[in-house]
Amino acid sequence: MKNMLKKHKSSCLKTTTARKDSSKQILMAAENIFAERGYRGSTISAIADAVGLPKANILYYFKTKEKLYKEVIKHLLTLWMQHMNEMTPEIHPRDALPKYIMNKVRQSQKHPNASRIFAAEVLHGAKYLRQSLQAELREQFEGTSIVFRAWQNKGWIDPINPEHLIFMLWSSTQAYADHELQISILMGKEQLEEDDFSEGIKLITQVILKGIGVK
Repeated sequence: MKNMLKKHKSSCLKTTTARKDSSKQILMAAENIFAERGYRGSTISAIADAVGLPKANILYYFKTKEKLYKEVIKHLLTLWMQHMNEMTPEIHPRDALPKYIMNKVRQSQKHPNASRIFAAEVLHGAKYLRQSLQAELREQFEGTSIVFRAWQNKGWIDPINPEHLIFMLWSSTQAYADHELQISILMGKEQLEEDDFSEGIKLITQVILKGIGVK
């Protein structure tokens, strides 16, 4: 009886792991397709072909293209917000901001589709993102603004508009994903190289820290 229970638990564990692996592969393939073709131009069939699974398997996990797209958006929001949580009123901006800038640029380097899908969704009216913009991301945005105001009150930075500082940080770091092709062409390269991202991190950090008068 015990052996049967062990075998059953082992079988269930393997099934759960296989499902998680399949879901992860589908989400990765979907991210690439949505980034390349946009929501309207993407199909479940194209995503199935990209991941090497039957179309029925995709629909088994996510039911519809819309639900799959929403899961991709949810994953991208997690990536987007994770490093903002690392900035707190207790951590000095001379330590917190360089780390945040580095992480965001590296995110653009390693996960360019995250920023591209997010930007495309906003440009098309944020139909599938609006709820998150008004909830999780807004909450995070307001929390980070409070952190920046706390730094001002401690005299660690000059009086600045916290909200616009966040916009500046986002736009400058995400440019390496959103405008990678444009930047590469202007620099006469097939694609951006490691040194390009490193130089970007260095310059953005210098401009931000000096611009807000980090003490």
